[in-house]
Amino acid sequence: MKGIIPAAGLGTRMRPLTFTRPKPVLKVAGKPIIVHAIETLMAADITDIAVIVSDLTRQEIEYVLSKVEGATFTLIDQDEQLGLGHAVNMARDWAAGQDVCVYLGDNLFEFGINSYVRQFELERPDALIALVEVADPSAFGVARMDGNRIVELVEKPKSPPSNLAVAGVYCFSSRIFEALDGLSPSARGEYEITDAIQRLIQGGSAVLGQRVQGWWKDTGRPVDLLDANRLLLERIEGCIKGTVVDSRLSGRVEVAASARITNCQIVGPVLIADDVVLENAYIGPFTSIGRGTIIRNAEVEHSVIESEAVIENVDIRLQDCLIGLRAQVRGGRRVPRTLKFTLSDASVVELP
Repeated sequence: MKGIIPAAGLGTRMRPLTFTRPKPVLKVAGKPIIVHAIETLMAADITDIAVIVSDLTRQEIEYVLSKVEGATFTLIDQDEQLGLGHAVNMARDWAAGQDVCVYLGDNLFEFGINSYVRQFELERPDALIALVEVADPSAFGVARMDGNRIVELVEKPKSPPSNLAVAGVYCFSSRIFEALDGLSPSARGEYEITDAIQRLIQGGSAVLGQRVQGWWKDTGRPVDLLDANRLLLERIEGCIKGTVVDSRLSGRVEVAASARITNCQIVGPVLIADDVVLENAYIGPFTSIGRGTIIRNAEVEHSVIESEAVIENVDIRLQDCLIGLRAQVRGGRRVPRTLKFTLSDASVVELP
């Protein structure tokens, strides 16, 4: 089975972070989102992977993929972003008649995708789709079931036939490409993969649904990225390799070998990358700090700090923050409670 990761979109729901970088390269728990997706595919023994890119996403994604070992990548250009069905169809020639696993790379699964791939290989339907119960199914593709078979699949319905939403993993036989032939765009002008799957159903193909076990997270919005960071940091074991002086570290804390920590209190789970400098700082739970970041005379918790950021002399505790690549937060003398914001790459915030 081959893997397909659609990564051509603009990530508008993640702005302002995606004004300067594509969403798949944003980091969560110390790794780009797309690397989490790739590792999930590789754990399911899928190592031949096509990544669907655009002119705006190709360069940075190509750079990230160059650092990943153990898989073969093919970048396929999607000149227009016309929906998931269109993105999958771009990989038709590359798939060469083989089964494919389409994995929406901004989705995270507590237990990975092995169970979906194995069930597909065991039962040999034309499609097997991960499904999850949600409170508001009208924002998703929604399935109506008969046992474990999907008998209807509707994209973002006003009146959902169930509360079972498509969770971002699709295993397909090569028949999906036949179903995509001649597909008409939806009312929103996109070629919906759900319409192609509905064609399979109407043509008598077996289309199965398998419910998600454990947690599932769509990292499409800033609040979701923070929550995904929290969930993934829950998994770390804790390992202190860097230099720690006059500091108190408790809980599960990972400190890279070239990081330097002086006169700090750190409460895990916390992930600290290489070349990080922490001085006179408090770092609270569920915080990941990217390579080369400097934090002095500041307090941070439940946040994602990207590489080469600077946070200095901030009397407000930074909480629930996304701090972009090379962004700076410099404080003054005001003593308040907490501050919450999303800060894009290379931004500068001067606090009074």
